[in-house]
This record gives sequence, structure tokens and C-alpha cells, in this order.
Amino acid sequence: MPRGRSLAALALILLLAACGRLIPPGKGPTPPLRPPVVRPTLPAETALTAGIRSGPAVASLAMGQSDAVAALASFRESCARLVSRTDNSGLTRGSDWKPACDAAGAGWPAADARAFFARFFETARVADGSAYVTGYYEPEIAGVRRRQAGFDVPVYAVPPDLVRARVGDAPPQPDGTQPLGRYDADGRFVPYLDRGAIEDGAMMGKGLEIGWAADPVELFFLQVQGSGRLRAPDGTIVRLGYAGQNGHPYTGIGGVMRNRGLLGEGPGQYPGSMQGIMRYLRENPRDGRALMRENRSYVFFRELTGDGPVGALGVPVRRESSIAADPLYVPLGAPVWLDVDRAEADGLWIAQDTGGAIKGANRFDSFWGSGAEARTIAGGMAARGSAYLLLPRGTLRRLGVQ
Repeated sequence: MPRGRSLAALALILLLAACGRLIPPGKGPTPPLRPPVVRPTLPAETALTAGIRSGPAVASLAMGQSDAVAALASFRESCARLVSRTDNSGLTRGSDWKPACDAAGAGWPAADARAFFARFFETARVADGSAYVTGYYEPEIAGVRRRQAGFDVPVYAVPPDLVRARVGDAPPQPDGTQPLGRYDADGRFVPYLDRGAIEDGAMMGKGLEIGWAADPVELFFLQVQGSGRLRAPDGTIVRLGYAGQNGHPYTGIGGVMRNRGLLGEGPGQYPGSMQGIMRYLRENPRDGRALMRENRSYVFFRELTGDGPVGALGVPVRRESSIAADPLYVPLGAPVWLDVDRAEADGLWIAQDTGGAIKGANRFDSFWGSGAEARTIAGGMAARGSAYLLLPRGTLRRLGVQ
């Protein structure tokens, strides 16, 4: 699959204006803190209620060899979860995936990766199949494990007093879950500390610092992405994964800046890109700090010691192979075929993650790894086209789909 570099930045602005991209852990120490999925209607729509139709034969897709090899490797990593988890889309059962997973686990040769997908899968279109694809990446910023000169911005683990309200202590959220917050000295449930209070030092000295960053602006953007790396001057790396959030709603500063006329091409305006937003924050430190604090949401991290950032499926997400999707429309672990107007996003992906802004049928977020190139591609990814799910053969017949 051809994948290239893009200089556009529309996707990042949409991301910042809508909701932070978070990579939740598969099996973290604090699973109750995973952000709730809020839906506008109940009961929630799924792929089945949105409508599903059969698509073209897998063998007819213009699948490149390297594309198929990478997808097969990611699919194999997903299988342990895929065969055992509940599919909230209503499309598949764990046993449906077993033939493909058994074959992948038995060492299906990479040279025949395209034949693997053609043998075990059929395609399906959800709703009208119209896809919209953005991008995300794993930021790398200057940081160290222990505080030292020039590294004064704390990176916090989940505080132990951040909890969900007991039933009856606070109204439930629209999705039925209890809100996040804390209990005060009088036993009352109250909202947790917001970004401003945390940045002013309300959590300092409690032993929750798992790292120290050099730049508060870079840490802010790392929180938007939800995972990343701290790189020390000696080259050592501390990999950070999403562990929790303080319960306050996310406010995208890109949208705030656009509404205030700060972004654009006119006099006194800043470019509508991540670099432009960062430039504003640094050239206007007082106003920039206040702007960042309008996003009261604050993300807490945990150190990752495994291979790569971990997606919602509980397996590492891979550059140019892993994609985030809405699990009400896509079984997590399923292959997804994209045919969009950005050549680098065309081809076969594996749905291994979710995201705060990734909601609805055929809404996807493609993962581009780490580093400067990944930052550029992810920041400029805004692709439209069509999408097909690859489901185990026989699924559509069982569902009564023609």
C-alpha cells in the first residue's frame, strides 16, 4: 500500500476542536477510569441497526503484498482477544473468528498473506459505507524519569482519590455510568481537580510523578494524543500510556482559537496547524496558558514496558496497520478495507483501538507511529471515501444478509 507524507493540517484542527485522541490500556491497573462512551440516543445504534450489506469478494480488492503482510501480523496479535471478547457491534461471535485465528496462529506464510484474507473473509458495508479517516501518532517529547534542571513539568499517574461516584451520590452520565470525581473530607462527592488546579501544584509532592517534561505545551499535546514517549538528553526513553482522566469534559483549543479569529491567513492570525497553535501558545505565554486551561480535562499516564503503545483491544498498535474505530460498528480486531482519497491511507487495516472523537459508522483514525514524519502525516490526515469490513466467511449468511 503506498503511504506518503502530507503537509496539510486540517485533521489535527478537527481533532483539537472535537475531542482528544486517547489510547486506553487493554488491561491497566485502573480499568474503571477508562473514558465512558457517551451516545446521544439510547438504545445505542449498532452496525446491525445501521444496516449491513454484502460487498465485493476479498480477492477483487487491490490489496498490495506488503499491506497484506502487515495486516496479517496485526491480525495475528489480535486473535487472543478477538476470539474471547464480546462484539458490541452485534455482527460476530468469538467462535466465528476461530478458523482464521487458528490458521494465523499456525504460522500462515507471509508470502501468501493475500490468499489468507481471501480464504477466510468476506466483505460487508455498514450503512452507506461512506468513510472519514483522520490520523493519530505517538508523540515524543523531551522528558526524564527524575526531576532535574530544565525538566520541571510533572507527568502524573492516576491519583488514588480519583474514583467513580457511588450510586446515589451523583446523577449518572448519559451512558449510565457514574461520573468521575472524589470524596471530600465530609464524605461528599465533588468534581475532581481540573487542569488549572493540577498545573498550579495541587497534586505536587504526593509521589504521583512518573516523569518530568521540559515543555508544558508539548505535554499538553501529548495528553491530546493520549500516549507518547519522554526522551531524556542521554537518549533513554520512557514510554507513557493512557491510564485515566480527571472527569472534566474535553474542550478543543483549536475550535476555541478558530471561533476567536486567531487561526487563519489574515494579519495577526496563526496558521491552522499544530505548529501554528504551538507558535501562538509560545509567543503568547500568558494568554496561551489561559487558553490551555479552558480545556479542564487532564490525562494521567502509566509507564508502558511492552512493545508499542497499547490500544483498546489490549494489544500494541502498529504504524500503518492499526486503526481506531467505533466498536458499536466494527468488531475490534476485524480487518477493515479503506478506499479513500488519500493514497497513504488506502488499503487494509486492523481495528485495534477506539477514540473519544471516533464515533459512528465508518469513522476511523489511522495510526502512524512516532517521530516527525508520523506527526506530519497524522496531523494532515483527513481522507474520505468508502470502507468495507472483513468478516469471517459465513457471517453474512448467518445474519440473513444478502
